[in-house]
Amino acid sequence: MVKHSSEGIVPWPEQDAERYRGAGYWEDRPLGTQILEAADRVPDHIAVVDAADGTRMSYAELVDRADAAAERMLAMGLRRDDRVMVVLPNGWQFIVFTLACLRSGVIPVMALPAHRQYELRFLSNLAEARAFVAADAVKGFDYQDLAEELRAEVPTLEWAVISGAARGGNLTLEELLAPGDDPEGARARLDRDRPEGDDPALFLLSGGTTGLPKLIVRTHNDYVHNIKATTAVSALDEDSVYLVAMPVSHNFPLACPGVLGALLLGARVISVPSPNPAKIFPVIAAESVTDTAVVPAVAQKWIEFEQEHRTGNLESLRAVQVGGSRMPDELARKVRSVLGCTLQQVFGMAEGLINMTRLDDPEEVICTTQGRPVSEADEVRIVDPLMEDLPDGSPGAILTRGPYTPRGYYSAPEANAKSFAPGGWYSSGDIVERRSDGNLVVQGRDKDMINRGGEKVSAEEIESLVHQIPGLGIVAAVSMPDEVLGEKVCLYAQVPAGGTLTLERVQRHLKDIGVAEYKIPEKVVVVEEIPKTKVGKIDKKALRVDVAERMSDES
Repeated sequence: MVKHSSEGIVPWPEQDAERYRGAGYWEDRPLGTQILEAADRVPDHIAVVDAADGTRMSYAELVDRADAAAERMLAMGLRRDDRVMVVLPNGWQFIVFTLACLRSGVIPVMALPAHRQYELRFLSNLAEARAFVAADAVKGFDYQDLAEELRAEVPTLEWAVISGAARGGNLTLEELLAPGDDPEGARARLDRDRPEGDDPALFLLSGGTTGLPKLIVRTHNDYVHNIKATTAVSALDEDSVYLVAMPVSHNFPLACPGVLGALLLGARVISVPSPNPAKIFPVIAAESVTDTAVVPAVAQKWIEFEQEHRTGNLESLRAVQVGGSRMPDELARKVRSVLGCTLQQVFGMAEGLINMTRLDDPEEVICTTQGRPVSEADEVRIVDPLMEDLPDGSPGAILTRGPYTPRGYYSAPEANAKSFAPGGWYSSGDIVERRSDGNLVVQGRDKDMINRGGEKVSAEEIESLVHQIPGLGIVAAVSMPDEVLGEKVCLYAQVPAGGTLTLERVQRHLKDIGVAEYKIPEKVVVVEEIPKTKVGKIDKKALRVDVAERMSDES
């Protein structure tokens, strides 16, 4: 029996909930309903363009397909509050299916196409997923084989819904998302049993500091406020054309303001499968793209490509949001001069708080800070290790709470005890400095994390998995610098006399157990002894210095 999601959710205190409602931050109107209201204003406008297959979909067709799919999901046996694993790449199918979930009350768990058996088995069991939704294959990886493995290992998993060539007993996603026969009737029926404002809209994934991802519950109320607050700061409007080039299941391109923000306005969404500038720049020109969001590594590639080729394809670009990790100041200064648009730096977390520079900020603020909170109701503290508040200008750990920052992870009491301080303050593990003008400057992290192009990798998780290889002594995973991605994973290892450890062996082991590709080390250093601090802990600061020196010597 699948338990109700409320059994795993940490609610906001009632007094805070009342305050957020009273101030209008929580509207008690579900996200799907509000997107349909936007569609009513501009039914003939193009809502979605899929650059991969040429699909162009009006708002009228988008909501018709979404409502028809919502009713088909309910008819096949899914129920409101059931969870489904979504492992879809960018494309119109992701957008329509997500809207169908928002309309039906079925809760999508936003996994990544990069995830494999190891992560998806854990997440499916934790969420008690009843369906698995994926492409047939992406970059040579067969998700239908994976679906069969998961169905054998996850007791609640009943259906696999496949985009593309479904086989066996799997359902075809495109058939589920086909237009309906009775759009008005479907809308009326779904409206009568629509989700409540406090119901979960979707589950996002945490970066995970000590291992596997945690599930972040985002309700309709808090997510609508998240979207609208970031929309106001980003200045998107009905005439905007938003390009989604990052994996859309990330909170950043999905809702900051992202795809969902564009749909709430009646704007146009352009979906592309990858951020490759050679392929994307002509799309930007052809579709008159005005706004997009990328990580620093992608922004760097775009800048280098435009400097080399002078394509002239970016004249329509108004703003590029950059987030996921801190953008180097020197790179930030090149956005306006090379790409010809305004940079909007974004520092935030799927757990809630979003900070952005403003489009009319001075260039010094835009290029050297990561912005300030988007909602007037966001509360932020900068504290020392004793949880004492620090004055502006002093680096410290950031704590936050507010109307779109949940008070706990889903069914994760131990993680909640570590990540949420008394009073509901969420600790992201980031070290920041708040300037006198309120803008934040990200200085690093206080936890053992590696930020590979915006994807967070837990060093502790990698160390634990590598220890499954027989005959190893101490191992330590650390970040090593990378010009494109910012950081990559390096593994240090003590190997007993007579033993060996190669990069190929480590990579093969992790791939064999189904670990996501972005977590796999790209360098292995075998040493006689891993350095320790005075208290006997592995000295990872020394290891990071060592690997940087080794890379410098090799270059």
